[in-house]
Amino acid sequence: MHGPETNGYPLLEWAVAAAPKHGEVESGDRYVVLDEPDGALVAVVDGLGHGRPAAMAAQRAVEVLVSHRPDAPVPQLIRSCHDALVETRGVVMSLARFSATANTVTWLGVGNVDGHLVRKERRDSVELLVRNGIVGAHLPTLRTTTAPLAVGDLLLMTTDGIDPSHDKLTGARGDPANLAGLILSTYGTGADDALVLVARYRRWKPVPVR
Repeated sequence: MHGPETNGYPLLEWAVAAAPKHGEVESGDRYVVLDEPDGALVAVVDGLGHGRPAAMAAQRAVEVLVSHRPDAPVPQLIRSCHDALVETRGVVMSLARFSATANTVTWLGVGNVDGHLVRKERRDSVELLVRNGIVGAHLPTLRTTTAPLAVGDLLLMTTDGIDPSHDKLTGARGDPANLAGLILSTYGTGADDALVLVARYRRWKPVPVR
C-alpha cells in the first residue's frame, strides 16, 4: 500500500497486518491513514476488550478522525474522539502527524498502542511516549512530542495483541508489507486482537535551482 503523495512523490510507504483474537470473527483494532495538505495523519485505534462492542467503539473513533478538519491539532482530535465515545466501552489510540514541510512527525498516544520510530541512518529506534488513560472514559493531560524525520525513517505502531519483544527487529529493512506481516506472524499472541502498521517516510526534497 502506498500513502499520500507530495510533489508527485509518495510521502509515505505504508502497510497494515491485522488479526482478531483467536475465536473471534471481528477485530476491535482499526487504523487510519489520511492525506493532509502538509503531509499525512496516521492513527491506530484499539477498542477495549474484543468482539463486536470493541469494534463498534474503534469504528466510531475512526469516523471522527476521517471527518476532522485538516488543520485540527492532534490533541483536539483525541478530545473529539473522547466526546464521541463517552457512551461506548472506549478505546486506546495513538496518532502521528507527518509534516512534509518541516520533515517531522508529531505523536500523541493515550493507552497502550505502542509506537517506535526506527532511524534509517543510525539503525536504532526510539520508543514513543504514551500516557495512561482511556479515550471515552478518562483522558490524561494531552501533550504531543515532535521528532525530526529523515528519508527512510520507519514508524511502527502496534496494539497489545503484539508481544512487545517485536522491538528486536530494530533496524529491520525491506518492504513495509513484509515487515508488518513478519511482526504479526512472529509476535502476535492470539490472546487479543492484533494490528501492526508500518509507515516509511519518503519525503522528496527538490534540488534548489542556482
